[in-house]
Amino acid sequence: MKTRIVITALCALTCIALFVMPTFAHHSTSMYDMTHPVTVTGVVKRFEWTNPHAFVYLDVKDEKGNQVEWEVEMMSLNHLRGYGWTRRTVKPGETISCTGGAAKSGAPSMISSFMKLADGRMMKS
Repeated sequence: MKTRIVITALCALTCIALFVMPTFAHHSTSMYDMTHPVTVTGVVKRFEWTNPHAFVYLDVKDEKGNQVEWEVEMMSLNHLRGYGWTRRTVKPGETISCTGGAAKSGAPSMISSFMKLADGRMMKS
């Protein structure tokens, strides 16, 4: 009887681990400061419509007038499609604004919550 309880408990723990572990496989937004949103405006250098997340790279002028490339992470393609995005929504050369959490490290990187596109539309990102 005792062996049966131990085997049942081990099976239950194994099943729980199999369901919980995939949640740890995906990264979090902990590297971004989501409590203090920032807005970055720049010219689209390239737009990568890739899994697991899309990225926009912007040429942004810093406070000294120097051009800095910002990496802007977006949601998954499934989410973006649901918000109305396609691989042609943003094109190189367009000026857009991205609002979201900047990298806590100070690197020119952020995760965007929404974007103001060149045509004036505000889109969740």
